[in-house]
Amino acid sequence: MLRKPGDPDYDEYETLPSSSITTHMTAGAIAGIMEHCVMYPLDSVKTRMQSLIPTPGVEYRTVMNTLTHMVRSEGVFRPVRGMSAVIIGAGPAHALYFASYEHVKQVMVGKVPSSYNHFVYGFAGCLATVFHDGVMTPADVVKQRMQMYASPYKSCWDCIRKTYRAEGAIAFYRSYTTQLSMNIPFQSLHFVVYESMQNITNKEKTYNPKAHMVSGAMAGALASAVTTPLDVCKTLLNTQETTTLKTLGKPQITGMMYAIRTVYQIGGIRGYFQGMSARVLYQMPSTAICWSVYEFFKFFITKRESEAESPNHLDDNNSVISRNQSKLY
Repeated sequence: MLRKPGDPDYDEYETLPSSSITTHMTAGAIAGIMEHCVMYPLDSVKTRMQSLIPTPGVEYRTVMNTLTHMVRSEGVFRPVRGMSAVIIGAGPAHALYFASYEHVKQVMVGKVPSSYNHFVYGFAGCLATVFHDGVMTPADVVKQRMQMYASPYKSCWDCIRKTYRAEGAIAFYRSYTTQLSMNIPFQSLHFVVYESMQNITNKEKTYNPKAHMVSGAMAGALASAVTTPLDVCKTLLNTQETTTLKTLGKPQITGMMYAIRTVYQIGGIRGYFQGMSARVLYQMPSTAICWSVYEFFKFFITKRESEAESPNHLDDNNSVISRNQSKLY
């Protein structure tokens, strides 16, 4: 039975002492790695479907069609090629992401009227994105180059080495401004929708796995659909598709505006929405997993820290409270 505010043995999940930056960073790192590893094959499919000039002789119509073709023609492990890049990047990127978001939210929420909380969530999301993308952009470059058809790289390290020799360090941050242009509205909307959904699905503000999962899925779906055009441009800047460069007669594609013009030149208006179904299908479970794992480890670590700081001679009443806090709602 759910405990309600006002009950003598009720303790809100949100009132647990979770201000530790170490807690947020640890939970965030685990959540980021879990999210990217579980959803990586679908991320590979999304990259392929966003290609302006895809595999010769093949039309990527649906997510399943694309995945099936990749496995049949390139091997069963093709959809997970390049995963090590996101494993290395996702940990520190998501640690900074969640820690900065939680810190800004905790500092600002109590200083503004509650009616302005949505603006606080959006601002905190913007700041979190700047830190996250600063770490994750180079990993995305390596990952997407490994995911493309006929990728010339044998491994992630081979991709890093050859890309640096051919294009210099700037290649790893060529899409950074586009990434921020896409992720700032994406993450701002994502956090606002997540927090709003929590007010509907988790009014008691307890640790509630189902509510965290549903809220995360809804936030990911809406934010990903809205920002798909910018994601297509980011993919083009990251991958520097050989066939696209040959078609244009250009050695490189640089800058967000040039990428936007290139997408329209080759694919028209429809080109901006290539791979949207894959992006939404990727982001819904991805954000659901990320928030579920993050909230679980935040709850688990915070509870352990709270118990460690409590006196050994807890009375019976405190023992009851501790047991109630540990229930999974």
